[in-house]
Amino acid sequence: MTVIIAIISFIAALGILVTIHEFGHFWVARLCGVKVLRFSVGFGAPLFKFNRKNDPTDYVIASIPLGGYVKMLDERDGDVTEDEKELAFNNKPLLSKIAIVLAGPLFNLIFAFILFWVILTVGEEGLKPIVGKLEPSGIASQSGIEVGDSFETINNRPASIWRVAIGLISSELLDDGQVTATVIKPDGRTNKVILRLRDGAMIEPNEMVASIGIEPFMPTMKPYIGEVIDGEPADKAGFKTGDLVISANHQLVDTWRQWVTVTRASPGVQLSVEVLRDEQVTQLLITPKEIIENDIVIGRIGVAPMIDEQFVETYYTSYSLAVLPAINEAFTQTMSYSVLTVKLIGRMLIGEASVKNLSGPISLAQYAGMTASIGLITFLKFLAFVSVSLGVINLLPIPMLDGGHLLFYFIEALKGKPVSEKSQAIFMRLGIFMLLSMMLLAIFVDLERFFG
Repeated sequence: MTVIIAIISFIAALGILVTIHEFGHFWVARLCGVKVLRFSVGFGAPLFKFNRKNDPTDYVIASIPLGGYVKMLDERDGDVTEDEKELAFNNKPLLSKIAIVLAGPLFNLIFAFILFWVILTVGEEGLKPIVGKLEPSGIASQSGIEVGDSFETINNRPASIWRVAIGLISSELLDDGQVTATVIKPDGRTNKVILRLRDGAMIEPNEMVASIGIEPFMPTMKPYIGEVIDGEPADKAGFKTGDLVISANHQLVDTWRQWVTVTRASPGVQLSVEVLRDEQVTQLLITPKEIIENDIVIGRIGVAPMIDEQFVETYYTSYSLAVLPAINEAFTQTMSYSVLTVKLIGRMLIGEASVKNLSGPISLAQYAGMTASIGLITFLKFLAFVSVSLGVINLLPIPMLDGGHLLFYFIEALKGKPVSEKSQAIFMRLGIFMLLSMMLLAIFVDLERFFG
């Protein structure tokens, strides 16, 4: 069931992002007076096809959901009648061609901006950003942050829940090497602290949170089972809401944190668990599912703790922004993650970052399924991040990508004449080789993660 959810979520996410990307090309092509022959989501044999009245475009959903394309009228692809030559892509002005090609990646970035804005205005709940533990060797402990401090802003951006605070600190450190945090002391005083990477330190993105060396304040909770996610190991093992975990493999479990530690440390390992249910002890057998988190295999069983209202009011809060401030923050997030993606690609190219930061279809399917099972807001965040990546990667000056076509057009603008078809063909073959190599590398990294 979990695999099916991952596959469906992955196909849905890819379908949405490809549709947005190709619609950008399609819409601007229509604005520029180009006749569009086909709008296809997916490659290969059509599964579904329709036409609209007085519309020459075939709208297609194809069998291989790993991309899409917009086919435009073009004299280079076949004969074009005299009365339709002005509708051909190749006969349009250079600026129109640039606008049409640029529209796909731009629509992905606009879509990410809209998603970030929706997430920020709807809001999300999370732990209050109170520091509960510091690693002596971590970046945070060297900055003057102390246990009990509460984050207020990160680089003047609001951070009222822990997930947002640690995410902003990580991304800003990766981007700039330092970040300024405003913290509120337990006595109410406000203080500014600067977190810096050590001189010459190059930290992998998946190691950044651990390098910061900071954990949220986690109050002691009894190991009562709250939500049980359908189809996950806990559901299959027979756990029910209200169960109190007593022991795992004959070791007493006193707190929720202990229970989480046990399950995370046991991927693929069967656990014998005793729970108290209706004043009777029940024994259950459960095998935590193997998932990958920061390139480490951990166990997951698909449950959440039972939390009462007073606990929520004390330790949890919501994070949302008004409509206008959310526009500014959504734009900042979109630009920040775009720049960070470019920098990470550059670091990988010069060997300063590991290619293990690549994610192939297996990892993306896992993330899609995991975020979809958690909730809509988490899935929308996943869509936004992938949309940014898709937009940025398509702008790389690699033949076969939109950025490669843009490179040809900029050369044409400088030379005053198009790049020869022979030269374009050579570079296209090179582009195919580069893209296939990147895809195979990403799949290899995925398989290495998956099989350990």
